[in-house]
Amino acid sequence: MSEGRSEGLSYADAGVDLDAAERTKDGLKQLVASTRDRFTLSELGQFGGLYRVPDDVESPVLVSSADGVGTKLKLAFATGRHDTVGQCLVNHCVNDILVQGARPFFFLDYLATGEMDEAVVQDVVRGVAIACRENGCALLGGETAQMPDFYAQGEYDLAGFIVGGVAHSRIIDGSSIRSGDALVGLASSGLHTNGYTLARKIVFEVMGLDVSDELPGTGRTVGEELLAVHRSYLNVLRTPLEDEIVHGLAHVTGGGIPGNLPRVLPEGLGAVVSYDAWEVPPVFRTMQEAGGVARSEMDRVFNMGIGMIVVVDPSDVETVSEAARDGGIDAWTIGTVEEGEGVSYR
Repeated sequence: MSEGRSEGLSYADAGVDLDAAERTKDGLKQLVASTRDRFTLSELGQFGGLYRVPDDVESPVLVSSADGVGTKLKLAFATGRHDTVGQCLVNHCVNDILVQGARPFFFLDYLATGEMDEAVVQDVVRGVAIACRENGCALLGGETAQMPDFYAQGEYDLAGFIVGGVAHSRIIDGSSIRSGDALVGLASSGLHTNGYTLARKIVFEVMGLDVSDELPGTGRTVGEELLAVHRSYLNVLRTPLEDEIVHGLAHVTGGGIPGNLPRVLPEGLGAVVSYDAWEVPPVFRTMQEAGGVARSEMDRVFNMGIGMIVVVDPSDVETVSEAARDGGIDAWTIGTVEEGEGVSYR
């Protein structure tokens, strides 16, 4: 120890502010508590979250998923707006387990940052809590980590883990899908959380735009358009699922329709999708034209305006479409299931 120095190094000297971490945790307690339900048995601060398996699900099967927000976070950093990415994270995970017919029980988040910006953490977790309340699941807890020298100043990473459940007899596994079934496409709210590396290259490097500039054709700024919240389809699909008319569901994420729809189709069946069935939103048309991107590549990277595909008997198309429209979401019959494999366009 140097002469005259009474104390050695502290964690704060190394870049980790434990006091800020404690203040942040205290500030999150109310947000977490706002999502509690009658099955929540623990509070923020315990080592593990406790949640009783709901008693209103017959022979419950637990369904889980984990995901992140990806490079959409770069838009949050650039705009200074951090309240939407948490909603995106929850809704993405909700949709992933919805595909198998599950409703969400609880959610855990993981937020890692270089330095503890208490306001940013509050904004991010507030978004997580908002989406948890909207989807009827408890924010059971999570982790906030300070990792100086690992993340650039002002940046963070965000991931989430969801657990839900479905009655064993109501698991959707695609086994009831038949040739001739209809494909109902539910509108996305934008890019959702996929394709942002290509989108940012086109918008910022090729088009030379800033987050505050208007994105041509959209009537919104780049930041507004690209930070649009990833849509949840849970509430509009509750009734069709309860009525047991859904044969299959495909959440259109990375890989687009060609990469995700085949994941739910039984062996020996493929799909034919019509390009003319829906109008591709302006954000995708603008990026395709500006970047000179082939349509096949756009289809493989982006959702192109379709966030969820519902596979049903043709007689049930209107029931699903009406449920979507009642929830403020456009719906179109975009194709059919046919013998074969993969997805073809016409």
